[in-house]
Parts: sequence; structure tokens; C-alpha cells
Amino acid sequence: MIPPLPDLLVEPLVRAALAEDLGSQGDITTRTVIPADLRYTAHLRAREAGVASGMQLAAMAFRLVDPGLALRIACPDGTGFEPGGLLMEIEGSAASILSAERVALNFAGRMCGIASLTADFVARTQGSATRITCTRKTTPGLRLVEKQAVLHGGGFNHRFSLSDAILIKDNHIAAAGGIRPVLQAVKARASHMIRCEIEVDSLGQLAEVLDEGGADVVLLDNMDTPTLREAVAMAAGRVVLEASGNMRLERIAEVAATGVDYISSGALTHSARTLDLGLDF
Repeated sequence: MIPPLPDLLVEPLVRAALAEDLGSQGDITTRTVIPADLRYTAHLRAREAGVASGMQLAAMAFRLVDPGLALRIACPDGTGFEPGGLLMEIEGSAASILSAERVALNFAGRMCGIASLTADFVARTQGSATRITCTRKTTPGLRLVEKQAVLHGGGFNHRFSLSDAILIKDNHIAAAGGIRPVLQAVKARASHMIRCEIEVDSLGQLAEVLDEGGADVVLLDNMDTPTLREAVAMAAGRVVLEASGNMRLERIAEVAATGVDYISSGALTHSARTLDLGLDF
């Protein structure tokens, strides 16, 4: 079970989404046509199969609009569901439920989509020790909750920000004058508490990294499957290997079979389809 994020970190995201949706006048439709004392029970259900995520966010949207609403989460984050499955029950003021509905559905549908796509990727690694991980290719402002959705789908998180770890990309190598200079700089200047990953796009560059030392992880960028297999043999366990670039869902099984430690894919967050959920009275 993945523990929920602290409300202190999540609430500003939900509050901002509610403020955006309610605008300057609030929900004028509901205020006009729904009696203030009308009470209802609403059910948040799935219209397709998937993996739950964003229930914490959806529940917070309802509670911020009306703390008096009674909520029951029927399908906790990280749990699979089938079409028609009940995800959440909300009871109380009909006006409050209607005013929070769209924000709750937006968060839940988006996060369920990420968790479900991640679960598909993870399923392709069955029988291997390879882990699926996300990237920083996230929606601006929503990285924390989108990466949490990856965890709900059975994946792992890469760094959350530029300050988490050293990740030397091709442009860093080009600007610094090559692989050896950048790794020498890491060994001379980096804290012993910081891990270092370096990107390579050929076996020749991998050989340079292994010879120089100073990297904990090597990112094998846009390599075909036979080359990945050779890279695993060359490294022989001396560094952690991460395959990245062109990691389509249909390719994951063969990449995992090469023996790489991680497969990273930006698609988990930047290309996940919003899952079809509905709220009905």
C-alpha cells in the first residue's frame, strides 16, 4: 500500500483547481436551480477498467467545498477496478456535490489514467527484475501527484527535480567537453550524498564511463535491443543501467529481457489517456 501524500502538499493544488472552476461568482447554475437544503447520495463509478489513483484528490475537492459531506472511498488508490466499479460514495448537500464534481473528476480521471498505463507497462516486465520508472515530463504544477499515480500503478519514481541528483545529459557532455571531463568534475565537486547518472548513446561512450568511474547509474539512450543486451554484458553489474528513449508499450517486454535494471518512459505521464469516470446521483 502506497501511503497518501501529506494534505499540506496536496491541498494547494486542489484549492487552485476549485478556484479556477468556481470563478468569480461560484456555481451559478447550481445556485439558481438546486434548493440549498436538498440532499443526495452520489456515486463515482468507472466506465472502463483500470487502476485507482487520485481518490485522495477527489475526496479533498469535495471536502474543501463542503466539510459536511460524508465520503466513502470504495476503491483505494492503487486498487484495480472493472467497468461499473464503485470508486467513491458522496452523501450530503446536492449543491456542494455538484459544485465540486468537475474538479474531482478531472483529478481522478487523470490520475487513474496514469496509474492504469503504468500498470500496463509493469505487466510487460513480468518474469524480469526490471523496474518501470517515470521522468520529469509531467504537467507543470502536478508533478507530485502524477508521480504518485505512477507508484499506484506499480512503477517507480525518477528524480522529482533538478536538485535531487546529478543527471548528465548529452548537452552537458557537449558543453563540458566530453565524458571524462564531466565525470572528473563530479568526482572533484559533488557531495558524497548525491548520486550521479550519465547518459550515453553508444557502447563506446559506455566504455568511457566504465573506465573513468564516477557514475552510479548509466542511462542507455535510444539503443536498439541487441545493443542494450551488449551494454548489460559490458557493465557486468558495475553500474545500474536505465534504458530510455523510444520505450513504447509493445517494446517493454523485450527490453526488460535484456537485463537492464530500469526502463524510464515519459509516456507514463505525458501521454496517459484520461480514464472515463462518471458521477451519478
